[in-house]
Amino acid sequence: MSTKIVILIIGVLFILIALLASKKGSSKLGIPLGILGVLMMIYGSYSSDLVNYNSQIEQVSIGKKLKIDGPVNAVKVVSPIDKDSVDCRILTMGVYPESHKKDIWVIIRPTDDRYYPQSDHTNTSYKREGEWQVVTRFGGDKGEAYDLIIYEADATASSFFSSTIEKWKEADDYPGLKLEEIPAGAKEVERLKIYSRKNCRGVF
Repeated sequence: MSTKIVILIIGVLFILIALLASKKGSSKLGIPLGILGVLMMIYGSYSSDLVNYNSQIEQVSIGKKLKIDGPVNAVKVVSPIDKDSVDCRILTMGVYPESHKKDIWVIIRPTDDRYYPQSDHTNTSYKREGEWQVVTRFGGDKGEAYDLIIYEADATASSFFSSTIEKWKEADDYPGLKLEEIPAGAKEVERLKIYSRKNCRGVF
């Protein structure tokens, strides 16, 4: 449970205690606790994903698209394209063959040489009828270069990426993975070079 959620819960408890205190005629205790509880709920809400999620979704943009001709025989990125300059938050999209059963993960590698699995609250990329997509976040300086890497992952590797993201979110700290930490069950299938179109530091 993240610190922000704990703050929200404590805020609710303070308000409940304040209401009980006011019913018993103890306004000296109830009023300060009530005010403190409301302030904690406001802070916790506006700094947590509960409020930010919808506003973040609205900021997602789409990069240039690659035209796919003929049958799809492998997992392929459709957008963005190689050497594209993109916004801080984009929708990475692609295609996969009908027989494909593994999970698809987008991992970005900034200039810090760390690897960051991408997730839009569904963890693995969303797959349906031969197409996949996932929200991808960039947090560096304007013009910073990234490797955008596509992995096919078995169940074990996919579980590792999911649990890693959950731990990072809970700690509100995203240190990235070293190359040797990428599980053996994750196979790289494509790599693009992407550049940030604007300064994205502190955006997320």
